[in-house]
Amino acid sequence: MDVVGPTVPGSEEILTPAALEFLALLHDQFADARTELLLTRQRRTREIADGADPDFLPVTRPVRDDPSWRVAGASGAPGLSDRRVEITGPTDPKMTINALNSGAKVWLADAEDASSPTWANVVGGQRALRSAIRGELTYEAPSSDGGRTPGKRYALRTAELTEMPTIVFRPRGWHLFESHLAYTGTDGSTQPASGSLVDFGLYLFHNAHELVGRGRGPYFYLPKLEGHREARLWNEVFELAQEALGIPRGTIRATVLIETLPAAFEMEEILYELRDHCAGLNAGRWDYLFSVIKCFRNRGDSYVLPDRAQVTMTAPFMRAYTELLVATCHRRGAHAIGGMSAFIPDRRSPEVTEQAFAKVRADKEREAGDGFDGSWVAHPDLIPVAREAFDAVLGERENQVGRLRDDVTVGQAELLDVASARREGATITGAGLRTDISVGVRYIASWLRGTGAAALDSLMEDAATAEISRSQVWQWIHCGTVTDDGVAVTGALCESMLRELLRSTPRTAGDRLDDAAAIFREVALGDEFPPFLTTSAYARYF
Repeated sequence: MDVVGPTVPGSEEILTPAALEFLALLHDQFADARTELLLTRQRRTREIADGADPDFLPVTRPVRDDPSWRVAGASGAPGLSDRRVEITGPTDPKMTINALNSGAKVWLADAEDASSPTWANVVGGQRALRSAIRGELTYEAPSSDGGRTPGKRYALRTAELTEMPTIVFRPRGWHLFESHLAYTGTDGSTQPASGSLVDFGLYLFHNAHELVGRGRGPYFYLPKLEGHREARLWNEVFELAQEALGIPRGTIRATVLIETLPAAFEMEEILYELRDHCAGLNAGRWDYLFSVIKCFRNRGDSYVLPDRAQVTMTAPFMRAYTELLVATCHRRGAHAIGGMSAFIPDRRSPEVTEQAFAKVRADKEREAGDGFDGSWVAHPDLIPVAREAFDAVLGERENQVGRLRDDVTVGQAELLDVASARREGATITGAGLRTDISVGVRYIASWLRGTGAAALDSLMEDAATAEISRSQVWQWIHCGTVTDDGVAVTGALCESMLRELLRSTPRTAGDRLDDAAAIFREVALGDEFPPFLTTSAYARYF
C-alpha cells in the first residue's frame, strides 16, 4: 500500500508503516471479493431498471422463517444501549468537538455523505478522531480580522470518553475508492485503494484498543449496502481485522443503513450475516429515495416521484419501508434507528427556527410512536426536540426493542407502491424542478470546495439529498414528465434553468460553480445515468 497523495497535516501520525501494512492486509483478503460484489450490484440495478421487480429472496427463506436466532445487539457494547438521539456530522476538528460536546447519546462520525473526500479531509478526519478519543483534541478557528485577534478556540468539555456521545464511525461505501493510496495486489497489478477499507482500517487500527480501554468500543455505520452478500463481506472484514489486532470476536459492532431499495428486501438476511457484530439497522431515508428513483428511472410515469419536498415519510411506500425495518429489527433483538429530517434552525431567523422545530418534532414523535429506538438530528439545537419526543415514549427505558410490532405486515406490493406518493396529492412543479437544479449545483460546488454538509435554504444538504435532486431531474427528462401547469420537462428547459442559475448567483473567487455545473450536466442532463454523482466527480477533480 503506497501513499501517492501529497503530504497533508496528520500524514505522519495516521499513515504509519504499520497502518499501511494493515490496510494492505485487508486489501489482500477482500479487494477481489469487493470487485465481484460491485459487478453483481450493477447487474441487479440494470435488471430492475429494465423491468425486473425486486422481491424477497426464495433462497434465504429459511433464514427469515427461523425464529431462533438473534443479533448481538447492544449486549457487551458499552454506550450503545441508549441511542435515542444521534447527531450526525463530518469529522473535521471543529465539528468533532461540537458533536462530542453536544449532549447527544451518539455521534455519527461521518466520513461518507456529510464529508467531502479531499485527501486533507480523509487524513485530517482520522487525526481528529484519534485525538478526540484520547481527550486531546483542540481547535482554533482562523482569525476573522486578518490576525489582529485570535480566532475562536474550541475544546472538549471532558477528556472522559464515557461522558461523551458514543462514537459510531461511518466509512465510505463499497463503491468508492481512495485515489491517494495505491494498492498493489498479489498479481502485481496496481489500483486505487477501497475507500471503505481505508476509512474502516485506519479508524480501527489507531483506535480499537484505546476505545476499549476507555470504556467504549469500535462501532460503525455501514452505508449503501444492497444485499446480504455485501453484509457478509463486511462481517469477514471484521473477523480478520479483530484477529489481526488481537481484539476479541464481537468487539466490533455495526449498524447498517437500509438506504437502497434492494436492501429493503434483505433486511433480515443482512442482520443474520452480521449477527455476531450487529447492533441494528437505520432507516436512511434520503439515500433510499435516491435508490428508488435510480432503480425505476426507466420504468415510466407510474414510477415517477413528485417534487422532492412533497415526498414525506407518511407516503405509503415510505411508511411500509420504515415499519418493516422496526418490526424486523425488534424481532431479532436489534435497534431500529430513524432517519434525519433535513430541516435545521437558523439562529438569525426565529420564524425559520420555529418551523424547523415543529417539523422535526412531528417527525421524531412519529418515529418514536412507530417503535424506533432513536433517531438522527443534524444540528445541536435539535437535540432537545428529538430527546423530548423519545423521552415521552421511552421514559426510563433505554430503548423499546421489546416492542415487536407484530401488527406490521409488509410485502413486495407495499414496498414497490411508488405511485402512492402521487396518489396522496403530491405534484410535480416547475418550482420543484428549479429547486432540484439549484440545490444540486450549489451542493456540488460546496463538495468540490471541501465541505460535504451544506446548509442551503434552511435545509441540511449532503451527498444523498444532492443525489435525489440530480436523479429526479434525469428521470423527469427521460420519462417525458409534464409539470402540474402543463410544461414538459426537457433537457433544453433544464439547461436554460441551469444557465439562469449561473447568471443570477453572486460569484466569488474559487466558488467552483462552473465545475459544479459541468458535473450536474453530466449526471442529470446526460443520456446515460451515472450510478453516483460522487464517483465521476471524484475521478475528475480529486
